[in-house]
Amino acid sequence: MARITGSNGERTAAAIRRAALRLIHRHGFAAMNLRELAAGVGIQPGSLYNHITTKQGLLFDLMQEHMTTLLAETDAALAAAGPALIDRLRGFIAHHVLYHLERKQEVYIANFELRALDPPNAACILAMRRAYEDRLIALLEEGVAEGTLAMSDVRVTAYAMLAMLTGVCTWYRPGGRLGRAEIVALHVDLALDGIRRR
Repeated sequence: MARITGSNGERTAAAIRRAALRLIHRHGFAAMNLRELAAGVGIQPGSLYNHITTKQGLLFDLMQEHMTTLLAETDAALAAAGPALIDRLRGFIAHHVLYHLERKQEVYIANFELRALDPPNAACILAMRRAYEDRLIALLEEGVAEGTLAMSDVRVTAYAMLAMLTGVCTWYRPGGRLGRAEIVALHVDLALDGIRRR
């Protein structure tokens, strides 16, 4: 890749993040080569350190950015859904599926490269992940308390729902038989049908 014409620090840093996502997704973090990363952005390998602290720091920054975005966008989706519990659940589920369809690289890295983080960095990302899971758990607990939802274990149900909803990013391909909106709608119905009180 040729050097970014008229590049500045912010644009170069963004290009490094995009290239790192692509390379880590393709080869894995351990196999990602910083020379290849620099070449993909059109800079000298030594110039990477004007934008990243270390390779480990880059991975942590990518994961933290992913989790920060996921949390903020989820909160916005919940707020936009309105006060009714079922609408907030629909908003959470629909946002989760769409986010995971649109950001497959980030999701893959956040799920499969957690083991590559140093313990303090992993602890930070795990805390953010728990904060995300807690949003769904709180919705389910509210539904059980008001009698509209039924499940034997809220936490296990939340984890099962998240696994099902996240799995879509491993098999969905654009241009297939169903579009994104249809995939989202199917997942909303599947998830809600499993927890509504009959």
